[in-house]
Amino acid sequence: MLPIGTQSFLMLREQGCYYVDKTHFIGKLLRRGRYFFLSRPRRFGKSLFVDTLRQLFSGKESLFDGLWIRDRWDWSVQHPVLSLSFGYGHFHLAGYIHTHVMEQLGELAEDSKVNASHETGPGRFAQLIRELHRRSGRRVAVLVDEYDKPILDALEAPGVARANRDYLKGLYGVIKECDAHIRFAFITGVSKFSKVSLFSGLNNLDDITLDPAYSAICGYTERDLDEVFAPELAGLDRASIRHWYNGYSWLGSERVYNPFDILLLFSRRAFRAYWIETGTPTFLVKTLFKRKVSSLDLEHMTGSEELLAKFDVDEIGTEALLFQTGYLTITGQQRLGRRTRYRLGYPNFEVKLALNEQLLATMVPDKSRRVADTTRLRDLLTTGNLGALETRIRALFSAIPSDWHRRNRIADYEGYYASVVYSWFLTHDLDAVAEEGGSHGRADMVVRLDNTVYIFEFKVTRGTPQGSALEQIKARGYGNKYLGQHQRVYLVGVEFGRQSRNVERFESERLC
Repeated sequence: MLPIGTQSFLMLREQGCYYVDKTHFIGKLLRRGRYFFLSRPRRFGKSLFVDTLRQLFSGKESLFDGLWIRDRWDWSVQHPVLSLSFGYGHFHLAGYIHTHVMEQLGELAEDSKVNASHETGPGRFAQLIRELHRRSGRRVAVLVDEYDKPILDALEAPGVARANRDYLKGLYGVIKECDAHIRFAFITGVSKFSKVSLFSGLNNLDDITLDPAYSAICGYTERDLDEVFAPELAGLDRASIRHWYNGYSWLGSERVYNPFDILLLFSRRAFRAYWIETGTPTFLVKTLFKRKVSSLDLEHMTGSEELLAKFDVDEIGTEALLFQTGYLTITGQQRLGRRTRYRLGYPNFEVKLALNEQLLATMVPDKSRRVADTTRLRDLLTTGNLGALETRIRALFSAIPSDWHRRNRIADYEGYYASVVYSWFLTHDLDAVAEEGGSHGRADMVVRLDNTVYIFEFKVTRGTPQGSALEQIKARGYGNKYLGQHQRVYLVGVEFGRQSRNVERFESERLC
């Protein structure tokens, strides 16, 4: 059985579902230390891993039959477990977080038959930890899943987000204060808030997010597909599976798949953007527009380890936001002195396609204009009908309401126009690459179709004499590297007017 949406290790094992054995990672953790933090995007299996830890420390031996850790764990020893989850709730409401925490702690106290009387969340949490240790004689396993969701859900209400952060800081501070009573602690989330803002004083919290030894602690590898899911692979093109869903990297030797995508693919036998369809955060899209981040820039971002970890209510780095939420992944790294520089890019086709669909939908609300006849668009590019292409691009920008330009104030920004065309091409399943490099610089966009390649350059006219976009392509020799590789090479310069907010000059030339 395919464990689609299953976060319960007990249910997964009792129902005989497919299971990729991750228990050897638990062995690594136990040999290494006691306090751990892991950041992974949503729907990557974090909750299932946390529940696996819960069942292990609770001594549910029968659930681990046939797994790596079965013969490497002392089942005669059981530890009390305190497991908190913030995966559900209305955290955008002021004051809700206290109610949510107290409800969870109340249920844990009732299940453990502990009389928890403290009226604050941190006080009751500490009381439970100490009392469970005292009663059982065993130190407590503390598990926190989706630790950051109360903050992320309230980012559009910064005052609530800050209040939630401060509340959680007090709650998580209990872990340090109760060190003598804790056997093991594991905290997961999507984002990586700085220790100063949320984990102040918890200096022994071991962050394994970018540790190559734990890169596959969540997600599926190629080997997992071959060994565990072999019966489900029949009839599916393996290259297409990789193209659509593989590509996430946390610096391990191999890239991993999002489990949610793979399980739904096996169930429905069709390639779709399953993960993205569960919800692209509006906050992410709004932030990209607010900061004038061109969709062309998303394939070529860079960041240091410090920058990728820089995440707080009042200071969210664009690179950190995209990386931690799973819309970009690490594509390479370079050591510069004592620092490491990471190159970021889309993990796979699903994310590249679906995120650009979301961006285009925001820029061009008129769906009938946005979703043109894909076959017709491919035909005119195949035949080199650039006059028809110009007409379609003009129609695309005519569909953008003037009120949208007024509200977003980015119509003078060259990257905006390039972003619209680039995202539009991608949503029509065309092979568009942003800023593909050459010996003389980078063209804004390169589009390949069969044996034809188009090199695009975009400009915004500013009322002063300047070389045309086409002249720039020719002067810098952007098309030269493609000669001999393709039967036809077209150079296309597109210039937009600041007042008209549409195409004012469209020039093209065929090199071969």
